[in-house]
Amino acid sequence: MLSRVAESLYWMARYIERAEDLTRLLAVNFSALLDLRAGDAQRAWQSLVKATGDDVLFAELHGEANPESVTQFMFWDALNPNSITACIIRARENARSVREQITSEMWEGMNRLYFLTRNAERSALLANPAEFFQLVRDRAQAFQGITTASMTHGEPYQFIQLGFYFERAEKTARILDGKYLYLNQLPEGSAETSLQLIALLRSCSAFEPYQRASAGQINVVNVVEYLLLDREFPRAVLFCLNSCLQTLDRIGEEVTAPARSSPPRRALGRLAADLEYLDIQEVLGQNMDPFLSRFLIRLNMIGDDISRLYFNTSAILPDERPRQQQQQQQ
Repeated sequence: MLSRVAESLYWMARYIERAEDLTRLLAVNFSALLDLRAGDAQRAWQSLVKATGDDVLFAELHGEANPESVTQFMFWDALNPNSITACIIRARENARSVREQITSEMWEGMNRLYFLTRNAERSALLANPAEFFQLVRDRAQAFQGITTASMTHGEPYQFIQLGFYFERAEKTARILDGKYLYLNQLPEGSAETSLQLIALLRSCSAFEPYQRASAGQINVVNVVEYLLLDREFPRAVLFCLNSCLQTLDRIGEEVTAPARSSPPRRALGRLAADLEYLDIQEVLGQNMDPFLSRFLIRLNMIGDDISRLYFNTSAILPDERPRQQQQQQQ
Protein backbone atom coordinates (compact mmCIF):
# COMPACT_ATOMS: atom_id res chain seq x y z
CA MET A 1 0.00 0.00 0.00
CA LEU A 2 1.25 3.49 -0.84
CA SER A 3 2.53 5.46 2.15
CA ARG A 4 0.34 8.40 1.07
CA VAL A 5 -2.74 6.20 1.33
CA ALA A 6 -1.69 4.79 4.70
CA GLU A 7 -1.06 8.28 6.07
CA SER A 8 -4.41 9.63 4.90
CA LEU A 9 -6.29 6.69 6.45
CA TYR A 10 -4.37 7.05 9.70
CA TRP A 11 -5.05 10.78 9.99
CA MET A 12 -8.65 10.45 8.87
CA ALA A 13 -9.17 8.16 11.86
CA ARG A 14 -7.27 10.41 14.26
CA TYR A 15 -9.27 13.49 13.26
CA ILE A 16 -12.62 11.70 13.59
CA GLU A 17 -11.64 10.35 16.99
CA ARG A 18 -10.40 13.79 18.08
CA ALA A 19 -13.66 15.44 17.00
CA GLU A 20 -15.71 12.79 18.81
CA ASP A 21 -13.65 13.08 22.02
CA LEU A 22 -13.85 16.87 22.11
CA THR A 23 -17.59 16.90 21.36
CA ARG A 24 -18.23 14.40 24.14
CA LEU A 25 -16.10 16.49 26.50
CA LEU A 26 -18.22 19.55 25.74
CA ALA A 27 -21.52 17.68 25.86
CA VAL A 28 -20.85 16.11 29.25
CA ASN A 29 -19.42 19.16 30.97
CA PHE A 30 -21.60 21.94 29.57
CA SER A 31 -24.52 21.25 31.88
CA ALA A 32 -22.40 20.03 34.81
CA LEU A 33 -20.43 23.28 35.03
CA LEU A 34 -23.29 25.77 34.73
CA ASP A 35 -24.33 25.46 38.39
CA LEU A 36 -20.86 26.11 39.85
CA ARG A 37 -19.89 29.31 41.61
CA ALA A 38 -18.19 31.91 39.40
CA GLY A 39 -14.61 31.21 40.49
CA ASP A 40 -15.02 27.44 40.46
CA ALA A 41 -16.79 27.56 37.07
CA GLN A 42 -13.95 29.52 35.45
CA ARG A 43 -11.34 27.04 36.71
CA ALA A 44 -13.48 24.13 35.54
CA TRP A 45 -13.98 25.62 32.06
CA GLN A 46 -10.23 26.28 31.90
CA SER A 47 -9.62 22.60 32.68
CA LEU A 48 -11.63 21.70 29.56
CA VAL A 49 -9.37 23.84 27.42
CA LYS A 50 -6.31 22.28 29.05
CA ALA A 51 -7.65 18.87 28.07
CA THR A 52 -7.38 19.89 24.40
CA GLY A 53 -3.71 20.86 24.74
CA ASP A 54 -4.46 24.31 23.27
CA ASP A 55 -4.71 26.33 26.50
CA VAL A 56 -1.94 28.75 25.46
CA LEU A 57 -3.68 29.54 22.18
CA PHE A 58 -7.00 29.95 23.99
CA ALA A 59 -5.47 32.47 26.37
CA GLU A 60 -4.13 34.46 23.40
CA LEU A 61 -7.48 34.50 21.59
CA HIS A 62 -10.08 34.67 24.36
CA GLY A 63 -8.50 35.22 27.75
CA GLU A 64 -11.28 34.37 30.22
CA ALA A 65 -12.78 30.89 30.15
CA ASN A 66 -16.61 30.80 30.16
CA PRO A 67 -19.28 28.67 28.42
CA GLU A 68 -19.47 30.89 25.32
CA SER A 69 -15.72 31.40 24.78
CA VAL A 70 -14.82 27.74 25.39
CA THR A 71 -17.62 26.44 23.15
CA GLN A 72 -16.66 28.81 20.36
CA PHE A 73 -12.95 27.96 20.67
CA MET A 74 -13.40 24.21 20.81
CA PHE A 75 -16.13 23.90 18.20
CA TRP A 76 -15.60 26.34 15.31
CA ASP A 77 -12.92 28.96 16.02
CA ALA A 78 -11.19 29.58 12.68
CA LEU A 79 -7.87 30.30 14.45
CA ASN A 80 -7.94 27.01 16.38
CA PRO A 81 -6.44 24.29 14.15
CA ASN A 82 -7.80 21.60 16.49
CA SER A 83 -11.40 22.78 16.71
CA ILE A 84 -14.08 20.14 16.18
CA THR A 85 -15.10 21.69 12.86
CA ALA A 86 -11.47 21.81 11.64
CA CYS A 87 -10.95 18.16 12.59
CA ILE A 88 -14.03 17.05 10.66
CA ILE A 89 -12.96 19.07 7.60
CA ARG A 90 -9.52 17.45 7.64
CA ALA A 91 -10.97 13.99 8.18
CA ARG A 92 -13.19 14.46 5.12
CA GLU A 93 -10.33 15.78 2.99
CA ASN A 94 -8.16 12.80 3.87
CA ALA A 95 -11.08 10.44 3.20
CA ARG A 96 -11.68 12.09 -0.18
CA SER A 97 -8.03 11.59 -1.15
CA VAL A 98 -8.34 7.81 -0.57
CA ARG A 99 -11.93 7.41 -1.73
CA GLU A 100 -11.06 4.14 -3.49
CA GLN A 101 -9.88 2.57 -0.19
CA ILE A 102 -12.98 3.25 1.93
CA THR A 103 -16.53 1.99 1.45
CA SER A 104 -19.44 4.03 0.12
CA GLU A 105 -21.14 3.69 3.53
CA MET A 106 -18.08 5.27 5.18
CA TRP A 107 -18.04 8.14 2.69
CA GLU A 108 -21.77 8.77 3.20
CA GLY A 109 -21.32 8.75 6.98
CA MET A 110 -18.41 11.19 6.70
CA ASN A 111 -20.46 13.54 4.53
CA ARG A 112 -23.39 13.48 6.92
CA LEU A 113 -21.09 14.53 9.74
CA TYR A 114 -19.39 17.18 7.62
CA PHE A 115 -22.61 18.86 6.47
CA LEU A 116 -24.09 18.69 9.96
CA THR A 117 -21.25 20.81 11.38
CA ARG A 118 -20.85 23.05 8.32
CA ASN A 119 -24.52 24.06 8.32
CA ALA A 120 -24.81 24.53 12.08
CA GLU A 121 -26.57 27.72 13.20
CA ARG A 122 -24.11 29.17 15.69
CA SER A 123 -26.57 31.28 17.65
CA ALA A 124 -28.94 28.32 17.99
CA LEU A 125 -26.04 26.09 18.97
CA LEU A 126 -25.04 28.39 21.84
CA ALA A 127 -28.66 28.66 22.98
CA ASN A 128 -29.17 24.87 23.14
CA PRO A 129 -25.85 23.07 22.62
CA ALA A 130 -26.45 19.76 24.40
CA GLU A 131 -28.66 18.17 21.73
CA PHE A 132 -26.36 19.28 18.91
CA PHE A 133 -23.23 18.00 20.69
CA GLN A 134 -24.90 14.64 21.18
CA LEU A 135 -25.83 14.46 17.49
CA VAL A 136 -22.24 15.19 16.37
CA ARG A 137 -20.89 12.65 18.86
CA ASP A 138 -23.33 9.97 17.72
CA ARG A 139 -22.50 10.47 14.04
CA ALA A 140 -18.77 10.32 14.72
CA GLN A 141 -19.24 7.09 16.67
CA ALA A 142 -21.48 5.76 13.90
CA PHE A 143 -18.66 6.35 11.39
CA GLN A 144 -16.35 4.21 13.51
CA GLY A 145 -18.96 1.46 13.68
CA ILE A 146 -19.58 1.63 9.93
CA THR A 147 -15.83 1.31 9.35
CA THR A 148 -15.63 -1.88 11.40
CA ALA A 149 -18.76 -3.38 9.83
CA SER A 150 -18.23 -2.50 6.16
CA MET A 151 -14.47 -2.48 5.49
CA THR A 152 -12.25 -5.48 4.84
CA HIS A 153 -9.94 -5.90 7.84
CA GLY A 154 -6.73 -5.76 5.83
CA GLU A 155 -3.79 -3.38 5.97
CA PRO A 156 -5.78 -0.18 5.19
CA TYR A 157 -8.17 -1.03 8.02
CA GLN A 158 -5.25 -1.58 10.41
CA PHE A 159 -3.91 1.93 9.77
CA ILE A 160 -7.37 3.30 10.56
CA GLN A 161 -7.46 1.32 13.81
CA LEU A 162 -3.97 2.55 14.68
CA GLY A 163 -5.17 6.12 14.24
CA PHE A 164 -8.30 5.55 16.34
CA TYR A 165 -6.49 3.98 19.30
CA PHE A 166 -3.46 6.26 19.21
CA GLU A 167 -5.65 9.39 19.31
CA ARG A 168 -7.86 7.83 21.97
CA ALA A 169 -4.89 7.12 24.27
CA GLU A 170 -3.72 10.72 23.92
CA LYS A 171 -7.15 12.24 24.51
CA THR A 172 -7.92 10.14 27.59
CA ALA A 173 -4.58 11.20 29.07
CA ARG A 174 -5.23 14.85 28.19
CA ILE A 175 -8.75 14.81 29.64
CA LEU A 176 -7.40 13.31 32.85
CA ASP A 177 -4.57 15.85 32.94
CA GLY A 178 -6.97 18.73 32.42
CA LYS A 179 -9.43 17.60 35.11
CA TYR A 180 -7.13 16.16 37.77
CA LEU A 181 -5.62 19.41 39.05
CA TYR A 182 -9.10 20.83 39.63
CA LEU A 183 -10.26 17.58 41.27
CA ASN A 184 -7.21 17.49 43.51
CA GLN A 185 -8.19 20.87 44.98
CA LEU A 186 -11.66 19.70 46.04
CA PRO A 187 -12.37 18.12 49.45
CA GLU A 188 -12.26 14.33 49.29
CA GLY A 189 -15.73 12.85 49.62
CA SER A 190 -17.61 16.09 48.99
CA ALA A 191 -20.65 16.28 46.74
CA GLU A 192 -18.75 18.54 44.33
CA THR A 193 -15.92 15.99 44.09
CA SER A 194 -18.38 13.21 43.29
CA LEU A 195 -20.09 15.38 40.67
CA GLN A 196 -16.82 16.20 38.94
CA LEU A 197 -15.62 12.58 39.07
CA ILE A 198 -18.85 11.50 37.38
CA ALA A 199 -18.31 14.21 34.74
CA LEU A 200 -14.74 12.97 34.22
CA LEU A 201 -15.94 9.39 33.74
CA ARG A 202 -18.71 10.46 31.37
CA SER A 203 -16.17 12.56 29.43
CA CYS A 204 -14.44 9.27 28.63
CA SER A 205 -17.67 7.23 28.19
CA ALA A 206 -16.58 5.33 31.31
CA PHE A 207 -19.28 5.95 33.91
CA GLU A 208 -21.30 2.73 33.54
CA PRO A 209 -18.27 0.44 32.90
CA TYR A 210 -16.56 1.94 35.96
CA GLN A 211 -19.64 1.38 38.12
CA ARG A 212 -19.74 -2.27 37.15
CA ALA A 213 -16.01 -2.69 37.77
CA SER A 214 -15.89 -0.88 41.12
CA ALA A 215 -19.29 -1.72 42.64
CA GLY A 216 -20.26 1.95 42.45
CA GLN A 217 -17.49 3.31 44.73
CA ILE A 218 -16.41 6.61 43.21
CA ASN A 219 -13.21 8.22 44.49
CA VAL A 220 -10.27 9.97 42.88
CA VAL A 221 -7.74 7.15 43.23
CA ASN A 222 -9.99 4.46 41.74
CA VAL A 223 -11.17 6.65 38.87
CA VAL A 224 -7.62 7.67 37.91
CA GLU A 225 -6.43 4.07 38.10
CA TYR A 226 -9.36 2.89 35.96
CA LEU A 227 -8.83 5.48 33.21
CA LEU A 228 -5.08 4.87 33.09
CA LEU A 229 -4.55 1.20 33.79
CA ASP A 230 -7.68 -0.83 33.05
CA ARG A 231 -6.96 -3.61 30.56
CA GLU A 232 -10.54 -4.14 29.36
CA PHE A 233 -12.15 -0.69 29.04
CA PRO A 234 -11.64 0.48 25.40
CA ARG A 235 -10.81 4.09 26.30
CA ALA A 236 -8.41 3.36 29.14
CA VAL A 237 -4.89 4.44 28.23
CA LEU A 238 -3.29 1.03 28.77
CA PHE A 239 -5.98 -0.72 26.71
CA CYS A 240 -5.39 1.74 23.84
CA LEU A 241 -1.61 1.27 23.95
CA ASN A 242 -1.97 -2.51 23.89
CA SER A 243 -4.39 -2.20 20.95
CA CYS A 244 -1.84 -0.04 19.10
CA LEU A 245 0.82 -2.70 19.72
CA GLN A 246 -1.42 -5.42 18.31
CA THR A 247 -2.22 -3.27 15.29
CA LEU A 248 1.46 -2.52 14.64
CA ASP A 249 2.16 -6.25 14.77
CA ARG A 250 -0.52 -6.89 12.14
CA ILE A 251 0.86 -4.09 9.96
CA GLY A 252 4.37 -5.42 10.49
CA GLU A 253 3.40 -8.72 8.91
CA GLU A 254 2.93 -6.84 5.63
CA VAL A 255 6.17 -4.81 5.60
CA THR A 256 9.83 -5.70 5.28
CA ALA A 257 10.97 -4.73 8.77
CA PRO A 258 10.15 -7.24 11.52
CA ALA A 259 7.32 -5.82 13.58
CA ARG A 260 8.98 -6.12 16.98
CA SER A 261 12.24 -4.52 15.85
CA SER A 262 10.72 -1.30 14.49
CA PRO A 263 11.39 1.90 16.49
CA PRO A 264 7.71 2.77 17.13
CA ARG A 265 6.96 -0.83 18.22
CA ARG A 266 9.84 -0.85 20.71
CA ALA A 267 9.04 2.61 22.09
CA LEU A 268 5.33 1.81 22.37
CA GLY A 269 6.11 -1.50 24.07
CA ARG A 270 8.28 0.25 26.66
CA LEU A 271 5.58 2.84 27.32
CA ALA A 272 2.90 0.16 27.74
CA ALA A 273 5.18 -1.83 30.06
CA ASP A 274 5.78 1.25 32.21
CA LEU A 275 2.02 1.60 32.65
CA GLU A 276 1.55 -2.14 33.15
CA TYR A 277 3.79 -2.09 36.24
CA LEU A 278 2.91 1.39 37.49
CA ASP A 279 2.06 1.85 41.17
CA ILE A 280 -0.76 4.40 41.01
CA GLN A 281 0.16 5.78 44.44
CA GLU A 282 3.46 7.04 43.03
CA VAL A 283 1.80 9.44 40.60
CA LEU A 284 -1.07 10.84 42.64
CA GLY A 285 -1.27 14.39 43.98
CA GLN A 286 1.38 16.79 42.76
CA ASN A 287 3.12 14.03 40.79
CA MET A 288 0.21 13.54 38.39
CA ASP A 289 0.77 16.56 36.15
CA PRO A 290 4.50 15.89 35.51
CA PHE A 291 3.76 12.19 35.01
CA LEU A 292 1.09 12.85 32.38
CA SER A 293 3.22 15.55 30.72
CA ARG A 294 6.09 13.07 30.33
CA PHE A 295 3.66 10.43 29.07
CA LEU A 296 2.25 12.77 26.39
CA ILE A 297 5.74 13.80 25.26
CA ARG A 298 6.72 10.14 24.87
CA LEU A 299 3.47 9.39 23.04
CA ASN A 300 4.01 12.25 20.59
CA MET A 301 7.57 11.02 19.95
CA ILE A 302 6.14 7.59 19.12
CA GLY A 303 3.74 9.31 16.70
CA ASP A 304 6.77 10.87 15.01
CA ASP A 305 8.41 7.43 14.80
CA ILE A 306 5.27 6.01 13.15
CA SER A 307 5.31 8.82 10.58
CA ARG A 308 9.00 8.31 9.79
CA LEU A 309 8.64 4.55 9.37
CA TYR A 310 5.41 4.32 7.39
CA PHE A 311 4.76 7.74 5.82
CA ASN A 312 6.98 9.76 3.52
CA THR A 313 4.40 12.17 2.14
CA SER A 314 1.97 14.69 3.59
CA ALA A 315 -1.71 13.80 3.75
CA ILE A 316 -4.08 16.36 2.27
CA LEU A 317 -5.01 19.23 4.56
CA PRO A 318 -6.95 22.44 4.00
CA ASP A 319 -5.26 25.78 4.50
CA GLU A 320 -4.65 26.42 8.16
CA ARG A 321 -3.05 28.86 10.54
CA PRO A 322 0.70 28.14 10.47
CA ARG A 323 0.79 27.56 14.21
CA GLN A 324 1.88 23.98 14.97
CA GLN A 325 0.42 22.16 17.96
CA GLN A 326 1.77 18.97 19.51
CA GLN A 327 -1.22 16.97 18.36
CA GLN A 328 -1.42 18.44 14.85
CA GLN A 329 -0.61 16.38 11.81
CA GLN A 330 3.03 16.59 10.87
